[in-house]
Amino acid sequence: MALYKSLVKKVPIPAEQKTKQKEYEEVGELAIVDQGKKLIGGYTNNLDMQLNCTLPVIVFGDHTCTVKYVDFPFGAGADGIKVLSPRDNVFPKYLFYGTQYLTLRFPDKGYARHYQHIEKMDLRLPDFEEQLHIVTRIEELFSELDKGVETLQTIKNQLAVYRQTVLKEAFEEITHYVHFGSFTDSRLGKMLDKEKNTGSLHKYLRNINVRWFLFDLSDLFEMKIEDSEMDKYTISKGDLVICEGGEPGRCAVWTKDEIICYQKALHRVRFRDGSNPYFYMYYLWFAAQTGKLKEYYTGTGIKHLTGQSLVKIFVPTIERKQQDQIVRMIEARLSVCDSIEQTVDTALSQAEAMRQSILKKAFEGGLSE
Repeated sequence: MALYKSLVKKVPIPAEQKTKQKEYEEVGELAIVDQGKKLIGGYTNNLDMQLNCTLPVIVFGDHTCTVKYVDFPFGAGADGIKVLSPRDNVFPKYLFYGTQYLTLRFPDKGYARHYQHIEKMDLRLPDFEEQLHIVTRIEELFSELDKGVETLQTIKNQLAVYRQTVLKEAFEEITHYVHFGSFTDSRLGKMLDKEKNTGSLHKYLRNINVRWFLFDLSDLFEMKIEDSEMDKYTISKGDLVICEGGEPGRCAVWTKDEIICYQKALHRVRFRDGSNPYFYMYYLWFAAQTGKLKEYYTGTGIKHLTGQSLVKIFVPTIERKQQDQIVRMIEARLSVCDSIEQTVDTALSQAEAMRQSILKKAFEGGLSE
């Protein structure tokens, strides 16, 4: 066994060679490597930002615990990475996989510094020939695993295309469109102001609680609301709840018997003509997926779907009986997709667990031929 910090040399990163994320280019002459999930975070055309180091190196995300094997010229992101060069007795790919293994051995401490823990850990260090053998075996097993994962990801992509096809078929033959506000009443929720709000504490929905087609009620906050305001700022069964910001247009139908309050980041929509709220929930999803909603967004940076814009959205209008038929068709076909996707997600989770198991066996001496 060897202490991890004895196996590496830390490559210094001059402050003037750290590229901030807002300075990234989509294309450029020099890749920027940061602690994000993607191998390359962005690019720059300033070649003076190239880090002076002997390749290959290991880039460790001090906050995110991402581990990257970098064998090409690059610049460093300014978000907390450690650039590690293997010492002469350490095969680079062995250090790469060994670092991944060590990240599995300590608990995720959130957005904190992790390298201070990993550098104090021990890593098995066999001779160079054995290191090469272990790396070869890991990559053989990972290659087989990656083929399966690629197939599963292809299935997920096909399901996404199929969902759009289902919705396109549901709405493409409808020719009569009207403004959303012509048959609905919509209202933004209550402004959160801890210093000015008065009344009793009530749980309320935030933007983050509203997902496509459902609500995540695992993390509800409370705010003060006067009894006289409850009618204005509560959601009842059958209301369509739409996000004003974040992912504008994301929505779900409230199905619970009990009422709940809601914040200003959400629209509450009620239908004066008795329309099926699910019909319009699915249409808004279709409009979001196809880019139709974008023309109603405001804001140059963070996008919003204001109350004024919401009522102007052109939406299909048909008889309630037809709406119900279309909703039943959509849900029957999408339920099959959901079932398949759940199976795929389970398999992907199992693949990730298998990947971790391979690393554990490789560095604890249990990897079979």
